[in-house]
Amino acid sequence: MKKEKFRSVLILGGAGFIGSNWARRLLETTEAKVHVFDNLSRPGSRHNLEFLQKVAGKSGRLQITIGDVREQSKVAKVVRHATEIYHFAAQVAVTTAIADPRTDFDVNVGGTFNVLESARQSGNRPFLLFTSTNKVYGDLASRNAVATPTRYFVPGKTPTDESQPLDFHSPYGCSKGAADQYFHDYARIYGLPTAVFRMSCIAGPRQFGNEDQGWVAHFLYSAMTKTPVTVYGSGLQVRDVLYVEDLLRAFEAVQQNQETTGGEIFNVGGGEDNSVSIVELIKQIEELTGERIEFERDRLRAGDQLVYITDFSKLNRLTGWKPEVNVRSTLENMLGWFKKNRELIASVRPVEPATLKIAGTEMGRTA
Repeated sequence: MKKEKFRSVLILGGAGFIGSNWARRLLETTEAKVHVFDNLSRPGSRHNLEFLQKVAGKSGRLQITIGDVREQSKVAKVVRHATEIYHFAAQVAVTTAIADPRTDFDVNVGGTFNVLESARQSGNRPFLLFTSTNKVYGDLASRNAVATPTRYFVPGKTPTDESQPLDFHSPYGCSKGAADQYFHDYARIYGLPTAVFRMSCIAGPRQFGNEDQGWVAHFLYSAMTKTPVTVYGSGLQVRDVLYVEDLLRAFEAVQQNQETTGGEIFNVGGGEDNSVSIVELIKQIEELTGERIEFERDRLRAGDQLVYITDFSKLNRLTGWKPEVNVRSTLENMLGWFKKNRELIASVRPVEPATLKIAGTEMGRTA
C-alpha cells in the first residue's frame, strides 16, 4: 500500500464554519498534520476548537495557534513549515466593510499579503487556496433581470463563469477582489501553486449564520426559534447554494490536481440545479420545519446582485468535480445539526447589531 505523502496543513480562519469543517475532514480522512490559526473573534469559534480537539483525540495531529492575519511575524511563523495553506481568515460582511473600511482593508488585503509573502519567503512552495467571493463581479446591473412570481431570471443568460469582467462594488468587494488578484499574481510572478475559489452561497452544519453572513442558516434557525427576519428588496433575488461537504471535495480536487489547477481561478457553487430565490427558500424551510417565517421588508441593499448562479464547468473540466447534494438535503442536514445543538446555536446567535468579524469563513451577505 502506497504511503500518503507527508502533509502539514495550515488553515487560517480554521475555527470558522468552513475552516472547522475542513479541519474535521482532514483529521477524519487523512494522516495530515492540521494547524488551525484563528483569532477567535467569530461567535462559535471556541466551540469549534473544542469540537476539533475531540475529533483529533490523542493523535497529536492537531495544533492550534491563536493569532490574527494582520500580525505579520506570527503569520510567518505558522506558514514556515506548511506544505498546504488554506486562507479563510477574513472580514466577511459587506455592512461591516462599509462601516469600517480601514479594518476591512487591513484584514482582507493586508492579511492576505502577509500570508502570500510568508509563503514566498519560506522557499517551500506550499499549495495555497484562497476563498474569494462572487462579489468581485459587482452587482451585474447590465443583466436585465425579469421578475416572475417567485424569482428573478435573466432571459438568454447562462450562469456566470470566470470570464465575467471584475467590477468591485463596496469596500468589501474591493478588498476581497484585491486579495483575489494578489493570490492569482503570486502564481504568475513567483510560481506559487495558488488557487482561488470565487464562491456563491455555502451552507451546512457548523454554520451559525446571521443576517450578514450565512443567510441560509440565518433563515432556517430563525424559523426554528420563531425569530423575525428582514427581507431586503423583493425577495426574488436568486443564488445557488453549495453544501459544505461538496465544497470540501472541491478543496481535495484542486489540491490533488495542483499541476493543472495551480495558478487558476474557479467559480464554485451549486450551479443552476441548486439555485433558489429568497422566497423559494422561505417556502422550502416552512415546508420542512412546519414553522412559519415572520419577516419584514426593507429596501434592496446597494450592490446586491438580483441573480447570481455559478458556472462551475471549469472546475469540472480540470478535476471532474461537481456538486452532489441538493438544496433540500442541505436544509435537512442543517436542521438535524440544529436539533442536536439548539442551546449552542442560541448562545452564539444573539440578537444585536452586526459587529466586526475577522476570522472564519469568507462569505459575505449574498442576498
